[in-house]
Amino acid sequence: MMYLSTMIQNIFIACNFRLIKNNYMHSRRIFLRKSALSLPGFYILNSKSQRKKVKKPIVISTWDSGLPVNKVAWEVLKQTNSQALDAVEAGARSIEDKIDCCVGLGGNPDRDGKVTLDACIMDHQFNCGSVAFLERIKHPISVARKIMEDSPHVMLVGEGAQQFAVENGFKLASDKLSESAEKTYKEWLKKSEYKPIINIERSHGGAGFSSTPPPFKLSNGVFNHDTMGLIALDQQKRLAGACTTSGMAFKMRGRVGDSPIIGSGLYVDNEVGAVTGSGQGEEVIRISGAHAVVEFMRQGKSPAKACKLAIERIVEINPQKAKNFQVGFIALSKYGEFGGYAVQPGFVYAVTHNTEPGRLFESKSYF
Repeated sequence: MMYLSTMIQNIFIACNFRLIKNNYMHSRRIFLRKSALSLPGFYILNSKSQRKKVKKPIVISTWDSGLPVNKVAWEVLKQTNSQALDAVEAGARSIEDKIDCCVGLGGNPDRDGKVTLDACIMDHQFNCGSVAFLERIKHPISVARKIMEDSPHVMLVGEGAQQFAVENGFKLASDKLSESAEKTYKEWLKKSEYKPIINIERSHGGAGFSSTPPPFKLSNGVFNHDTMGLIALDQQKRLAGACTTSGMAFKMRGRVGDSPIIGSGLYVDNEVGAVTGSGQGEEVIRISGAHAVVEFMRQGKSPAKACKLAIERIVEINPQKAKNFQVGFIALSKYGEFGGYAVQPGFVYAVTHNTEPGRLFESKSYF
């Protein structure tokens, strides 16, 4: 009897212990959940509450010129079975059609008076296409998409890119500068006294090299860097992005910035988000800027915070040098959250989604 009593007593104790343990674990989970949610800036990518807040479709783009670009992209996005890829291409083509200082054939030339175009495009399945140093083709963004879809390659440049374009139905345009670009170029020639000399770059400091670098700012006071970058999320939760530019005005012939480089000027990962930007491409290339922002987002950072961390990484390379250039990133998460950050004040981006026709946001900046 004593043995039976002891055994019953042990079972009773064990059951109570298990009950106490279960209650403790349940209370602990509640405590941790509440504590985490109370932390400022806490960000859970996979929470149900986050999924309920998905903003789609949505398109965001660089600069105030992004408002009309977004409008064109939105006309595609609002259709029931639309694709983000079609939307960003349409938006990019719209600004390539206009006379713009920094995009398309109407843009400012290189220091030899030639307009060369760079562009890239990327979809939700890591398919991507790119062109660089492309001349006399009106829509480099569409050539980039053609490369993505109808060639085994990702990037074509120069004469090869032009040849591919012509063979695929793109027409050669005139190489004559637009009226505004010609005027700007002639003014630059007067101030720089630039005279092309064959292989002058080899002298590293000879006349025509150190004395005539591309200006940090254009004559109207804005930084010499404008690029049209746009990223979108469609109704099927597919991300895509596009980037198009005529590059830095009065650049050395053959110079290519970050705009056509997948991972620098543009990157899309449908499990995380999409990123593009604008600014001095050399600085963006150094850290694979767009990819860096996506990876910060993968770690759970908000789009704005991820952009900020990437900008800080750029500035920390050479803080003194960073005072003289501009770089800005914009990011869009797979849930439709967006944000931006820049080196200098004045970087704005346009946002259009189903609750508003279009709105400009000014990003925060390092300086």
